[in-house]
This record gives sequence, structure tokens and C-alpha cells, in this order.
Amino acid sequence: MSRRLPIMLGAALAVAALSAAAARADPRLDYVLQCRGCHGPDGGGAPGAAPSFRGQLGRFLSVPGGREYLIRVPGAAQSELDDARTAALLNWLLHEFSPDEVPAGFPPYDAEEVGRERHHPLIDVQATRRELLEAISVHDPAH
Repeated sequence: MSRRLPIMLGAALAVAALSAAAARADPRLDYVLQCRGCHGPDGGGAPGAAPSFRGQLGRFLSVPGGREYLIRVPGAAQSELDDARTAALLNWLLHEFSPDEVPAGFPPYDAEEVGRERHHPLIDVQATRRELLEAISVHDPAH
């Protein structure tokens, strides 16, 4: 029976490692670990510090440069997440916090796109955001 103990322990460790890997690949958990600190548990942001995702994030997809902006903001571009997990997180954020604003036919982010765009970080995040918000207001004056 003492020979079976190391095998059972090894199997238990393997299951735990696989479970941990699966948990790390969950966009909800990635949000908690990577975004929640600034953007809050409900994506509401913090006035003057971090913008709200709620009802806002999908609006960026309606104007030129907005899609790329979401990848290139420091939180995404400099995240420790790999390109595939960052793409999954961006897709989850859009559908979790801004589903009504996501344009019909939205092609989900993928690892290749994230990898290509995140290596061109924004120099002036606030100016880029202001320009995009102005374009959004022209595109959809109701918002």
C-alpha cells in the first residue's frame, strides 16, 4: 500500500495542476485578478481613475481605431496575460459589461490580433480616448 501512496499523491497533484490551469484560463477569474482592482467588481470603474466598462466598452467598436484602442490601453497591452487569454478577456468584457453596445456581426478578438496590436502601446491614452469618445458622440449622438 505504501507504493500506491506516491501514485495517488502524483495523480492528485496532476489534477490540482490541471484545475489551476483551467481556472487561470477563465476570463472571469482573469478579470478579478487583472482588472477588478481598478474597474471594480461590477465594471463601474472609479471616477477620475479608471473608466467604467458598463454600457461603454462596446461603443468603441463603432468607430475607426476603437477596436485597436481596447487592445492598446495599458491594462491590456501590458497585462501579464498571453495574447489568447487577453483576447478571451476582451471578448468576455464586451459581452459581460456592454452587450447592448457591441455591434451586430462583431468579429471576436483573437490571439493574433491582440499580439499584433499590443506591441504598439498608446503614447497618450487620455488624448486617444478623448478623440474616440468625440467620434463616438458624432457616430451616435444619443450617447
